[in-house]
Amino acid sequence: MSKGYFNPDVVGRIAAIGLKARLPMEGSVSGMHRSPLHGLSPEFADHRAYYPGDDLRNIDWKVLGRTDRYYVKRFEEESNLRAHFFVDASRSMNYGADAAQPNSRSKFDVASTIAVAMAAVLLKQRDSVGFSAVSTTQSREHRPSSLSSQLPRMVELLEGTVPDGETDLGKVVSGLAERLPRRGLVVILSDLLTPLDHLYESLGKLQHSGHEVLLLHILHRDELELPFDDSVIFRDIEGNEELFAEPWAFRAVYREAMEQFSADVRQRCQFCGIDYLQILTDEEIGLRLSHFLHARQFTGPQRHRGNMSLLRDDPSPTTPPTSTDRSDTPPAV
Repeated sequence: MSKGYFNPDVVGRIAAIGLKARLPMEGSVSGMHRSPLHGLSPEFADHRAYYPGDDLRNIDWKVLGRTDRYYVKRFEEESNLRAHFFVDASRSMNYGADAAQPNSRSKFDVASTIAVAMAAVLLKQRDSVGFSAVSTTQSREHRPSSLSSQLPRMVELLEGTVPDGETDLGKVVSGLAERLPRRGLVVILSDLLTPLDHLYESLGKLQHSGHEVLLLHILHRDELELPFDDSVIFRDIEGNEELFAEPWAFRAVYREAMEQFSADVRQRCQFCGIDYLQILTDEEIGLRLSHFLHARQFTGPQRHRGNMSLLRDDPSPTTPPTSTDRSDTPPAV
């Protein structure tokens, strides 16, 4: 039975907005994204000095008349985008699934639905899409392709994936950065219950290679609010540890810690020019995603002001890079 990761409502909400790169991309066919290469596209870029051997048709005669100097007009080639979706398939992403409630969605379900919807829009734009679902117990990946058959492959892979094991996102993303031959868009969908220092270093590698990064933080509302009232046995979803506790006794401290964790990740991403969006599993995915993509269209590329792994525990947009000594893993239910 299909899990419904291809959701027409979500695709329809974001299809009209589209997904366009804000950094220059290097593609192989004509597309809608700005390219760092200059050619004969009708989109004017700038001028450069004339050199013997340049095509005389590109000389700007109006500039020659005003300055008595020869300048050549350069034009911007538009390129197709290479996007790669990384979906966290660790066991913690399975939180929220309840067989007794048909409409319940796990974090992995939400991440997969978002990835498929964004991929559908990119393929409609003639862009190339690649995808991975990775944990310590499994690694499933498809190389980027712009063929229409890429979308059903992606749905089949994700629907056949059962979240299990742990995931060191930093190690996986670092390996991905080394395998991607051209600059493109990397979309990471995860609950970020992982050694964050490793992840921050890997995101820096992606940016250094010219990739644009989107970090979609998928959480269940239980993880933010800790709504349990009675005595509860908390089990490590990725391990064997158990803890008997009274949630009311530490709920306020827990909520503060989770808010600080989310704010810390968001501010680090803003500081380093990475687009960040937190999505809860009970939210309307299409509406949340469409608002994010619409707002993203009207803002230019965020300025990269430093390495996020070197920020303090309380970074702000004006905080200079300093050394850090933060905990590797955030609190989890």
